[in-house]
Amino acid sequence: MTKRYGGFTAVDGIDVTIGAGECFGFLGPNGAGKTTTMRMLSCLAPRDAGRLEVLGRDPDVDPRELKRSLGVVAQETTLDLELTVRENLLVYARYFDIPRAEAARRADELLGLMALADRAGDAVDRLSGGMRRRLQIARALINRPRVVLLDEPTTGLDPQARHAVWERLRLLRAGGATLVLTTHYMDEAAQLCDRLVIMDAGRIVRTGTPAELVAREAGREVLELRVAEADLPALLAVADGHTRGHEVDGALVLLFTDDAEALHGRIRAAGVPAALQAARPGGLEDVFLRLTGRRLRD
Repeated sequence: MTKRYGGFTAVDGIDVTIGAGECFGFLGPNGAGKTTTMRMLSCLAPRDAGRLEVLGRDPDVDPRELKRSLGVVAQETTLDLELTVRENLLVYARYFDIPRAEAARRADELLGLMALADRAGDAVDRLSGGMRRRLQIARALINRPRVVLLDEPTTGLDPQARHAVWERLRLLRAGGATLVLTTHYMDEAAQLCDRLVIMDAGRIVRTGTPAELVAREAGREVLELRVAEADLPALLAVADGHTRGHEVDGALVLLFTDDAEALHGRIRAAGVPAALQAARPGGLEDVFLRLTGRRLRD
């Protein structure tokens, strides 16, 4: 699947299969092509090449019918500020020709699911950021979608609000919904995603479960050392054969290994001057930075 904007290729021939009932994640730095991919999946941007099928339908050919089975949560807040919390759900239900009585029943059910029942009559501008995000997810579910597309669902939320959203997404997943999300939070991806892809410059660079990617790319542990430039070759010579690779970030050296304590012992025994910064478990963030680099993106 490919998408271009003029001479710029935003999505460069990616190939993905997402299973029914799965929580699937797209990770990548800014400009990787995640949001463009979500726009193609949600019938908002036509592709320029390749084949795309969502629930057996081509979004470019049959978008109206497909949208009936999709729930879309965009990055930006798109709630109607002039309406109350409950009215936001009722008005949105009209787009799907849901009868008024059924829409009211679904709205109350969703407000309960999202822990917003006690705020049903409040104006949206009185809600916190976390409450607005939960309301936006509730609104996307009013048509009982088979697939829910969430573009950075917890960006800007505090830890309590993020965990509240996670819990509601787990309930949706347990109920059989297919979730597709983008995120910059590695812990969010590790907590929620059954499988994920890491994208960079419009291409997929790795695919797997969070645990598979950590085991394959980073190992169980990371040894962080501060080393003078002159001592770096000696350090890497001692570590050779006992790591899954390394990174150098100024004076900081990260060694990816399955036994940080044993590796640190070898380095000390070899007499290489190196100050211990940390010995910690490997994680998805290590995988992400190894594959996409540490350079800041706009």
